[in-house]
Amino acid sequence: DFLPLKCNACEKIFCKDHIRYDDHKCNSAYKKNVQVPVCPLCNAPIPIQKGEIPDIVVGAHMDKDCKYNPSQQKQRIFTNKCLKLGCKRKEMMKVVCEQCGGNFCIKHRHPLDHNCKGSSHPTSKA
Repeated sequence: DFLPLKCNACEKIFCKDHIRYDDHKCNSAYKKNVQVPVCPLCNAPIPIQKGEIPDIVVGAHMDKDCKYNPSQQKQRIFTNKCLKLGCKRKEMMKVVCEQCGGNFCIKHRHPLDHNCKGSSHPTSKA
């Protein structure tokens, strides 16, 4: 079967086996095969003009315009410190006591575990 397919770059006719740019060594492939390089540090797309070498443009971006901040890479996950006196544990999420409103670790989250003084409601030992 020869189904005529027209190359959208060089506009020559090819069969299904040779329609790809590489298969027929298309001299006009550069017109349609447009790739936008991405900065390896900040993951931003870097626009390039025709005829520019992508490596040089990305390198210039990294030297001048890159918004990469190495301190953001090592963001701390465990930032919620337990307010229980003497406890040094930190949790990923806030564990707030409903009575006093304090932030505690999993071990001290219950009012009896952190000697809660926030509410006058009696707390059961159950």
